[in-house]
Amino acid sequence: MPDAPTTRMVYWQEDEWWLGYLEEFPDYWTQGETLEDLKDHLRALYLDLTSGELPGIRRVAELTLV
Repeated sequence: MPDAPTTRMVYWQEDEWWLGYLEEFPDYWTQGETLEDLKDHLRALYLDLTSGELPGIRRVAELTLV
């Protein structure tokens, strides 16, 4: 069975909440009550952001300059 795809996330805990965003989509934050809850929300957010159904999604990507 092939490995599941991965993406990088940025996360931190503030008081009782876990906050985070996907590195490729830094404008779109979400939160969870636990780290696992946050990961579930980030997975759902990724599906929404990559579905092609939402207009004007901003992304971060690398650009080769040579």
